[in-house]
Amino acid sequence: MTKFVVISLLVIVAAIGGWYASTILFPEPMPTLDLEEWWGPKELRGKQEKSIRSFQVKFSAEMIKDLKQRLKGHREPVPPLEDVGFQYGFNSKQLAPWVKYWADEYPFAARERFLNKFPQFKTNIQGLDIHFIRVKPDVPKGVSVVPLLLVHGWPGSVREFYEAIPLLTRRVDGYDFAFEVIVPSLPGYGFSDAAVRVGMGPPQIAVIFRNLMHRLGFKQYYVQGGDWGAAIVSNMATQFPDEVLGHHSNMLNVMNGCSQLRTLIGTVLPSLIVDPELADRMYPLSAFFAYLMEEFGYFHLQATKPDTVGIALTDSPSGLLAYILEKFSTWTEFKNKERSDGGFKPFTKDQLIDNLMIYWTSNSITTSMRLYAEAMSNKVRGLNIEKFTTEVPTWALQAKNELFYQPPNILRTKYTNLVGVTVLDEGGHFIAFEMPEVLAADVFKAVKAFREWRKMKTEL
Repeated sequence: MTKFVVISLLVIVAAIGGWYASTILFPEPMPTLDLEEWWGPKELRGKQEKSIRSFQVKFSAEMIKDLKQRLKGHREPVPPLEDVGFQYGFNSKQLAPWVKYWADEYPFAARERFLNKFPQFKTNIQGLDIHFIRVKPDVPKGVSVVPLLLVHGWPGSVREFYEAIPLLTRRVDGYDFAFEVIVPSLPGYGFSDAAVRVGMGPPQIAVIFRNLMHRLGFKQYYVQGGDWGAAIVSNMATQFPDEVLGHHSNMLNVMNGCSQLRTLIGTVLPSLIVDPELADRMYPLSAFFAYLMEEFGYFHLQATKPDTVGIALTDSPSGLLAYILEKFSTWTEFKNKERSDGGFKPFTKDQLIDNLMIYWTSNSITTSMRLYAEAMSNKVRGLNIEKFTTEVPTWALQAKNELFYQPPNILRTKYTNLVGVTVLDEGGHFIAFEMPEVLAADVFKAVKAFREWRKMKTEL
């Protein structure tokens, strides 16, 4: 080992020691968010209707007619370059069969019935009508029912959980509990109202969903999320540790000073940070940064000019299809970029178009993308909730093809009671949609561990 490496390691270790000392000796108070912050029209404040109302998805004949006309009348795209797959984005040769299916073969009436298969509701929280699915289990005596909040992200929707919901709301051998699931649409997504003013990032949505659970009668509950849902349920666990009984995430991520330092240590001695068989999920960092440069241009656009992008996608269903489906291709497996058909095999056409229909019928693509801008705003970043630890018992489900990977020793710098980690040798970013059986089984396993952890803690 060279003298330079030794000195570098000593500097890094000293920095970590300083970081730990500063957090212990000079802890900062958790920022306090307004639990009643109003996000709806100002003129409606004080006139809030707090009832819980039934809701159903409706595909009107007028909407379907307009949609089909737009799909069939879309301008022919420029041909792709020779011998490319999805490296330049959605391969335009693949657009025609998708558009034709959506316009001529997608069974609108049957899919409307499918999307209404679970009880759905709306209730006004902080000035916004929040849409949610609520499914109660039918279980025999002796099986307890525990509340579970499931939270989606972008460019997904509540549709991601449809296959997992029946698996979570039934009795499973080896478990003395089943879940009552609550699956809300994020504000500005699908059938939930969007904020009318700036400032609603993941911490503020965490407050809304906490208030939703209270509205439904749950003062304590479990949470699960991926993508933005992962950020939101993490914020819930950090902001409301006395309410969240357990935190399950399929995109658990830590962004604090210690995590960054440990990641840097791994560039010199990866075996100190990550198991050798998983090292290629983190290193070399040059490959990870190259990946970020290739794949996160959308993030910068949506974090800076979401309304400009939104105008195009709101006007063109074929454009919306290409923009969203390209993410379901690449984020399911990065190698799908090399495939001319995009590699959509884990999903059916109906599944993916169901998700598109939720965005199209609700005209919510623009408001959904604004979450990126709000999350990156000075207001939200200034809260710096990421740097605060949480003692809520936490479980990570890590798919092989998730957008990034962090080992337990990094995750524990924030989630001090990381009860368990499930590392998969398959699966991608949309794990609930792609592998619902795996997600459901892992959530049962995690919640059982959470309950045992709390029992042991109480006995001690």
